[in-house]
Amino acid sequence: MSEQRRLPNRRTFMQSAAATGIFVATGAYGQTTWPDHNVKIIIPYPAGGSTDVLSRILGERLKEIFGQSFVIENRPGAGGNIGIAALTTSPPDGYTIGAATIGHFAINQFLYSKMPYDPERDMIPASLTWELPNVFVVATDHVPAKTMAEFLAWAKQKGKVNFGSPGVGTSPHLSGVLFAKRTGLDAVHVPFRGAAQTIPAMLSGDVNFALDNLTSYLSTIESGKMRALAVTSAQRWPTMPNVPTMAEAGLKDFVVTSWAAFVFPAGTPRPIIDKLSSAMKKIAADTELQKRFLVAGARAISSTPEEALAYAAKERAIWKDVVAMSGAKVD
Repeated sequence: MSEQRRLPNRRTFMQSAAATGIFVATGAYGQTTWPDHNVKIIIPYPAGGSTDVLSRILGERLKEIFGQSFVIENRPGAGGNIGIAALTTSPPDGYTIGAATIGHFAINQFLYSKMPYDPERDMIPASLTWELPNVFVVATDHVPAKTMAEFLAWAKQKGKVNFGSPGVGTSPHLSGVLFAKRTGLDAVHVPFRGAAQTIPAMLSGDVNFALDNLTSYLSTIESGKMRALAVTSAQRWPTMPNVPTMAEAGLKDFVVTSWAAFVFPAGTPRPIIDKLSSAMKKIAADTELQKRFLVAGARAISSTPEEALAYAAKERAIWKDVVAMSGAKVD
């Protein structure tokens, strides 16, 4: 992610943050000793998915830096809203962190008729944490296609296909909708609770394809049980040099990355937020950590809180239109 892409209107968002009070310089909670006991990281998705896997890696590094355990708690459901709602209603003392993703910042508010939190008011990012591409995958035993062109020919001959995702309104769901519209496929969306449920359905032949986070599918691709036909990053992914980008596979302007940030409840003292932000900067700069993330299918990144807010605002404007295009709504 380039600095230019990440930093629009920084001054505006610093002023906005100050005006709404989501940054707090002082408060009733102690700041200088943070953390002096275990910190909980709420993962709003099931175990085994990309957010869970990458957060666990970061939690290990945070323990090394701060000398306290960062304990993972999975709270899935409602497109991740249940977990983030639990985060936003936690005491703003720095001891509950949420692993919020693109969905929580930029998608769910346009998808759900009722939201249990306000993403612009109730949570504050300490730092962006990672970005990763989606990968177009098919089950080797059930779909004969070895290229995107072959898949499209097979799918159109079949007449109707279906695709799996970790839930309605997730970036994999919306990516699948865009793919179907751009290629003229008659594709039915089949939502699951996470990749751990989608993958068996694909391997059994019940689901024809997925356009899901690379991290969740990497091991299945490497095992040979699934075939990757394209990645949604702008360039080929370093650990999968033989897999073309969507543009190389014939779909121009189809660059979609999922991203995440560690967030605190609004009102958390600024010194605590800055401590975590500084730690994430150190972690993202570590060469060995970057290698580990690449192997897992992601790229470690970091930011200041203001940079994360500005990036979220830019993404929010984009995904609002995509949700409208999909016609998806959740009551």
